[in-house]
Amino acid sequence: MAHQTFDIVMPSLGADMRDGMLTEWLVAEGDHVNKGDSIAVIETNKGAIEMESYHTGTISRLLVQPMSTLPVGAILGNMVIDIESDTDRMAQPAEQPSPQIQDKRQAAPAPAPAQTKATSARSEASVPKASPVVRAIARQQQLNLQGIAGSGPSGAILLRDLNTTHQTQQSSDAEPPARSSTTVTTGTGTNQGHQDTMRAAIAAAMEKSKREIPHYYLSHEVDLSAAQQWLSDQNAGRDPEERLLLPALLIRAVATLLPRFPTLNGYYRNGGFEQTQAVHIGTVISLREGGLKVPAIHNADQLSLNDTMLALRDISLRSRSGRLRSSELTDATITITSIGERGCDGVFGVIYPPQVAILGFGSLRQSAQVKNNQIEICDTLTVTLSADHRVSDGIVGARFLHALSQQLQQPEQL
Repeated sequence: MAHQTFDIVMPSLGADMRDGMLTEWLVAEGDHVNKGDSIAVIETNKGAIEMESYHTGTISRLLVQPMSTLPVGAILGNMVIDIESDTDRMAQPAEQPSPQIQDKRQAAPAPAPAQTKATSARSEASVPKASPVVRAIARQQQLNLQGIAGSGPSGAILLRDLNTTHQTQQSSDAEPPARSSTTVTTGTGTNQGHQDTMRAAIAAAMEKSKREIPHYYLSHEVDLSAAQQWLSDQNAGRDPEERLLLPALLIRAVATLLPRFPTLNGYYRNGGFEQTQAVHIGTVISLREGGLKVPAIHNADQLSLNDTMLALRDISLRSRSGRLRSSELTDATITITSIGERGCDGVFGVIYPPQVAILGFGSLRQSAQVKNNQIEICDTLTVTLSADHRVSDGIVGARFLHALSQQLQQPEQL
């Protein structure tokens, strides 16, 4: 049976990623892995992400030591797969300029182990080990990493080391620094630095989107009175942790409809639209310390409403306190952003490339509606759609929003 060696490379975990730090290998040489298994932990401006294998095979070589920072596409190791039995390969992530695992016949040859070790030794002697986030924060706070003792593996500098150094420098300064006539305030501490780094990455991705994607925008006001009453009835007698929330109902309604509107679900790459059968709904999660993450709920069209609620709770929790998987951050086929209870009627999102649409849900509010020639006070929500005019047009978008409105007024069918 034929075998083939493939390179494991630093993955692209979004349009805003240029490099990442390999912080931990979760496998060893000789380990057998299945498609979808986590094989390493990568730290980026999004935090620590578990990198998954996109093939089934055996890890043959690990070429890079933990706490090494490398650009997207850099070779991290090799694995051997059985090309005749590896028929269930997972689709590559949405934003992946170079695949996570490349055919060695097409990729540049990996450096010899001796050369790799020599290069690593020279790098370690001149550059302290630190992640991209740590380096960005150090630049913002004007900290010299050479003088910081790291508490991580092999002396790597962690976020807590920066925080300690920052506090020590503040307490040891005999005199306050001279202030210029123009002061730029970016906040203090590692949290603010991390926020600034994440904000810059988000801005870069959105600038690219607005520059390259011809957006069109639509909005529609949806009557959610029936949905709210139905949720109240369903939650009667349930424990708080088992209750259904409106965001889960919205996700479930979108997932149910998307197969009927394929030009809103997929990717625009290489000059054309790539339709996908899968429905992976990216959900914007606001982080308590600032910034956001957009993990995907996979195969959302195949989940029940209860399962959708569980999946939403899971990715929200892991976005804020745990680790997300690489596929959850790279293969969303459409994104949902929600204002929640923040007091804004609507939000017009910016498409996250290479996706072709993003839905926005405003805050739930009461408004006067005319029904059967009578004025009624109803629970209403403004739904917006931003879509790629290269793939769909306003007629398709309007039909989708109308169908979504009708679906949400019949919540028992979800």
